[in-house]
Order: sequence, then C-alpha cells, then structure tokens
Amino acid sequence: MADVNLGMPEAPEPVLHPRRKTRQLMVGSVGVGSNFPVSVQSMTTTRTHDTNATLQQIAELAAAGCDIVRVACPRQEDADALTAIAAKSPIPVIADIHFQPRYIFAAIDAGCAAVRVNPGNIREFDGRVKEVATAARAANIPIRIGINAGSLDKRLLEKYGKATPEALVESALWEAGLFAEHDFHDIAISVKHHDPVTMVQAYTLLAAQCDYPLHLGVTEAGPAFQGTVKSSVAFGTLLARGIGDTIRVSLSAPPVEEIKVGEAILRSLNLRPKRLEIVSCPSCGRCQVDVVELANEVEEGLKDVSFPLRVAVMGCVVNGPGEAREADLGCASGNGKGQIFVKGQVIKTVPEKEIVPTLIEEAQRIADEQGLSAQ
Repeated sequence: MADVNLGMPEAPEPVLHPRRKTRQLMVGSVGVGSNFPVSVQSMTTTRTHDTNATLQQIAELAAAGCDIVRVACPRQEDADALTAIAAKSPIPVIADIHFQPRYIFAAIDAGCAAVRVNPGNIREFDGRVKEVATAARAANIPIRIGINAGSLDKRLLEKYGKATPEALVESALWEAGLFAEHDFHDIAISVKHHDPVTMVQAYTLLAAQCDYPLHLGVTEAGPAFQGTVKSSVAFGTLLARGIGDTIRVSLSAPPVEEIKVGEAILRSLNLRPKRLEIVSCPSCGRCQVDVVELANEVEEGLKDVSFPLRVAVMGCVVNGPGEAREADLGCASGNGKGQIFVKGQVIKTVPEKEIVPTLIEEAQRIADEQGLSAQ
C-alpha cells in the first residue's frame, strides 16, 4: 500500500495573496494582525448577566474552534457579570458597548481582553476618547472601533445621504484619529454593512488608508443559508486579497454555526489548517447510489476527525475512481458495492451498506498508523 502522508503539510499551503501588513494586537492570548493567523469570533446570545448560561455557551463556542468571543453589555447587571465571565472564560472576552460610555470603563475594570465601541450610538463618545484611551492603555487592552451602517453618525448620513463605503471609512478613520491624538494605537476597526458589495468596497478603501488590523463582518447577514452565502462571498473576496485579520459570520442561527462557517471559509483559502474535507460528486443520472445520502453519512461518521483528511465520495465510474485516487481515502460506488481507496490504491470492495463503516474504520486505522488522534 502507498504511504499515507497526513497531518500538517511540510510547507505552508499556498494562498492567493500575502496578508496586508498591519499593526499587531493582543486580545488576551490571541494575536490579531498580519503576523498571526486570521482568528474566528462569535457573540453570545444569552443574557450576559446570566453568568452560568453565558459561560456554558462560551465553552461550546470554544469547543467548536472559536478564538475570541464577544458579549453584550446593555445594562448594569451585565456589566456586573463581566468580572466573573472574563475570569472563567476559556477564550478572550470582548465587551460589546453601545449607548452608555460608563460600561466601557466597567468592562476594562472587569478584566475583559478588549472592548468594542460603536461611536455612532454612544453618547458624547468623541469627547471621552481621552478617558477611554487612558483607561485602555493602563489595562494594556485594545479597542475595536465598530462602525455599522445601521448606526452611522448622523453628520455623515447628512453628508453622504446614506451609509456609503466612503461614509463608513470616514467615520472609522475619524474615530481612529481621535485616539491617535492621545497616542493610542492599539486599535482594530470594522466597517460592517448588510450588503456584501458595499462591505467589500468599504474594507478595500479602509485597507488602503490605514495599517490597523481589520475585523471583517457582514452585519445582519440573515438566516443560516443566506448569511453563509453573503459572508462567504464578502470574506472570500477580501481574504483572497490579503485583507482581514479576524472574522465573524453573523447568522440568525446558533452561534456555533457561525464558527463552523468561519472556519470553513478560512480552510477553503488555506488560511487555517484543513481537517476533514469531503469531496463528493453532485450526482446525476449515471449514479447507481444515493450520493447525497452517502456523502452526508460519511460526513457525520467522520465529523470528529481532527487531522487533515480528504475523503472522496463518488457515485459512478466516470470521475469516481480518479477523484477517489486523489484523496487520502475514498470510495467509488456502483452496482450495489463500493471500491475503497487509500492514496490511489484499491484496498477492498465492500457491499454498499458497508461503505460508511469501512471508511470510518480506515480513517481510524490511518490515524493509528500516523500516531494521530481521529477525534
């Protein structure tokens, strides 16, 4: 049997464009900027003051691969819970502040790893930048300036008529400039919009005018399917150009789903080490097996694989054998049976009902031979 070469590649996987050079930040233990991998974020949906529920959801996000988590802080009781949450969270916590500037200082005092501010709806924010910069510098934490189309400063709405890319960028750079006046530069910026085209234009303009790390987001992207498509298109366009240092896929779905999509986007661009990759045909009239069901069963059976593994699931003899041979592990099915391949060699032919168990068994054997954990 041919040698199976799995695990991390000896050389970095090729990317479409080098990362844009940025300043470097530390959000707790996670580096953000061009010297660090692109990180994946999400936001809790619990009431932040329900400390146990919030920490439980954070634990689930961390287990799914989330690097940084954001929590809302709309009330005093939420601010009061931040100390315990920041101390017990397994990943860095960013406090998300709107409306009340006093919660910025509460979050800093609570030990949060960073604070996200929305200048467009925080009362008298510009006049308090010096205070914020002084407190953040003393705590050695960064600030994310989050500009949203839905809460853009009224002065800029009057100037541009709507939340154009130029308006979003002008707002972001104005706020960053206020911090710079106080020699505070530990800043990340986001300029989010619900329209992927506007969002891409805004980040492209912003990237050309500053060297701050950028947090990518299509705000209010929608339900899982629509939001996944919009975020994938926008993030893929920007990341392929080297723009973007941390991402959040905003879905009307459980937060763990945001992490799954975010990680998949990064892996598809070789910006995060690959794990399980299913290569399966779309099915057609030539197929003699239900490829859709078979692929879903294989994906479910191997969902806990934690090392790079490409598995081909093919439904006929046209492209099946060739594609299966290009994978680490695969099957080409027809006539009630399936040929099982490992790195280009047929190792056995099994009845159709035994295809999935055999692939799972072979994945475990490969992991054992390589000294890897299949889960």
